[in-house]
Amino acid sequence: MTAVTATDDRGAVGVPVHGLTVLYDAECTLCTHLRDWLGRQPQLVPLTLVPAGSDEARARFPGLDHSATLDEVTVVGDGGQVYRDTAAWIVVLWALREQRPLAHRLSTPAGARLARGAVLAASWWRGGQGTGQPFRREDGWLYEPAVGWLYDPPGCDSGVCATR
Repeated sequence: MTAVTATDDRGAVGVPVHGLTVLYDAECTLCTHLRDWLGRQPQLVPLTLVPAGSDEARARFPGLDHSATLDEVTVVGDGGQVYRDTAAWIVVLWALREQRPLAHRLSTPAGARLARGAVLAASWWRGGQGTGQPFRREDGWLYEPAVGWLYDPPGCDSGVCATR
């Protein structure tokens, strides 16, 4: 698996991966749903799930652009590898026992196009259906696994009415 890395100066690209840290947006309902799903999966490579931009993330990875980790999924390998965007999704699937064959298929040229489409679709949903604003609990969005996305707009008594 090839890393898209900001740590080439440490020679991290050729280093084996024995553990991965997944930085996720703790305010995003889709992200927390996926975090919970990842936590339930049998792992071949241990995953540590850390809120992006948190004090813990900043302490673990002081050299990362932490504002960027809130914009795109970022995974950091224990050898300093940094995976972003589609590569991050593929390496996370590679770490899961039941998903590793899928990760290998997605790492081919044809599979990469499919993986990129899935990442764009997730970004679109996370981004408030193309509005550029994430689905946030405080805005009235809730993800229920059994039924999908639910929207219960906050009342207008606060002076702010939801328009989505």
